[in-house]
Amino acid sequence: MNILITGGAGFLGANLSRSLLEQGHSVTSIDNFHSGRKENLISYEDSSSFQSITHDIRKPLDISDNVDQIYHLACPASPKFYQSDPIYTTETCVIGTLNVLNFALKKNAKILFTSTSEVYGDPEVHPQPESYRGSVNPIGIRACYDEGKRCAESLFYDFQRMHGLEIRVARLFNTYGPLMRSDDGRVVSNFICQSILDHPITMYGDGSQTRSFCHVNDLIRGLQLLMNTESSILHPINLGNPGEFTLLELVNQIELFTEKKLQVQFLPLPPDDPKKRKPDISIAMQELEWTPSISLKEGLKDTYEYFQNQLL
Repeated sequence: MNILITGGAGFLGANLSRSLLEQGHSVTSIDNFHSGRKENLISYEDSSSFQSITHDIRKPLDISDNVDQIYHLACPASPKFYQSDPIYTTETCVIGTLNVLNFALKKNAKILFTSTSEVYGDPEVHPQPESYRGSVNPIGIRACYDEGKRCAESLFYDFQRMHGLEIRVARLFNTYGPLMRSDDGRVVSNFICQSILDHPITMYGDGSQTRSFCHVNDLIRGLQLLMNTESSILHPINLGNPGEFTLLELVNQIELFTEKKLQVQFLPLPPDDPKKRKPDISIAMQELEWTPSISLKEGLKDTYEYFQNQLL
């Protein structure tokens, strides 16, 4: 198939490109390199089945090639990047999504959107099922991303209802693995890079807040299962690892395989930072027969080795 990926030079987009190319598909990456990196695409540049187009999706797409599927991933995903220019983030989520949906309609292409567990905000329901409508601060510093993704979901379902567009919506929980940026500010990359460089671990809050960490290979497999299922799925699906760890437990996991005692520096918790995060993946298990298979220990080791090669 001919498959287009918006945000194709980002962490998820580059890993997805690799997987699709290995399966024999033709892949077109769309990215403006706001947070994506050209070096993520170096290994694909010589492939006749891959092309990279520099484009900002806040402007309409104009590509003459046939497109069978679109994975719409484009948006800064780490707080450091999406808060650095919140207006840009909102425009990417809303105007960008509208442009990509109109392009999908023009091409009659199936389209998948990577939404986020952040639509649940600081949750009052735990774990979070897809039916939970969230507890989001619409005027907080994270709203550009949280509310931007919520609005993008709304656009997807309006295009399905009004135009019959074939859509898929995945709500992603914390994902980590090779091709992450070392400077993206997310907890796994922060902790691993700080441990490699023998810097103190910067812990925001007391470390009791929880996250559920899904290795990128598991996540990519889930996205493709969702995209390619024959069933008509007219609701979002959580994709994440239901294993729940405190951030202090994450530090302990890194200490175990590095055999280092890490110094932790405690800092104030940012506003609206979720205290708990754990997906209910019962729908993904039932409808996609998907469950993550990579343990946190195995995934952290893989990610550590990637960053070692990047930093040392």
